[in-house]
Amino acid sequence: MSPMPDFAKLVRHWVLHPLEALLVYALFGLFGLMSIDRASAIGAWIGRTLGPRLPVTARAQRNLRIAFPDKSDAEIDAIVAGMWDHLGRVAAEYPHLPHIVIGGRDRRVIVHGTDVIDLVRDDGKPAVCFSAHLGNWELASMVATWRNLPLTRVYRAANNRFVDRLVRHSRRAISGTLVPKGSSGAREALATLNGKGHVALLVDQKLNDGIAVPFFGRDAMTAPAVAQLALKFDCPVIPVRVERLEGARFLVTVYPPLVMPRTGDRPADIRAGMARINQVLEGWIRERPEQWLWLHRRWPES
Repeated sequence: MSPMPDFAKLVRHWVLHPLEALLVYALFGLFGLMSIDRASAIGAWIGRTLGPRLPVTARAQRNLRIAFPDKSDAEIDAIVAGMWDHLGRVAAEYPHLPHIVIGGRDRRVIVHGTDVIDLVRDDGKPAVCFSAHLGNWELASMVATWRNLPLTRVYRAANNRFVDRLVRHSRRAISGTLVPKGSSGAREALATLNGKGHVALLVDQKLNDGIAVPFFGRDAMTAPAVAQLALKFDCPVIPVRVERLEGARFLVTVYPPLVMPRTGDRPADIRAGMARINQVLEGWIRERPEQWLWLHRRWPES
């Protein structure tokens, strides 16, 4: 076996990742010196200026043509430009996350459905909350913290360990536990629900060993964890949506529990439950397509 792959991995781990992290840390510090509104606006400019030129944009265009076959090339390009604008804002807002006031007089973050959060917090039962990479998705967990609802949040760690530390640092104001996807994260989620706690997941990414569930009319490999946990613990499933209204202002909507199938046929119930969740996500994305992360390989043909 050639030693080159190992050498390339070492170079990436010890040279490229630290250099990449230096740039990210510098931008993080620069954005942190600005007001959140100014940082968000400059991040948007960087995103829409540089993003469409990146090779990964072709994947976003393919995904959009799969999801919206009737849209013209001009409409697709407009959504892609809006996506990069939005992602630039999200990145530039990270230094400011610990300082955002939820439900404050400035109305930077408006919350609908606080009664649902309070009920979940006080009913003495476990619950699973799900959201997607929409709006500034970090705000979903921040709203839970605001209402004194600690969460065990399962997340995908960044490939660059230095960047991952920075992102975790940005989330320090969120109460609860942050665990990476995988076997350790699964154990943490099970332990949390066994203890009548609450778990939160982003459920819009592809999972290669997941189950094929319709999404925008085509099968997409989907992580079944939400439905599996809901069935195992007979607990409610809470949809949480984050929308960017304008600039660095947001609406977070916490919906009543989603009715999940419970026919006694476990595999069928898991598939039907995840299909119902994908329908919810699809509806959110159709309303604000420029705010979703179209860069994932969500379908086999993308």
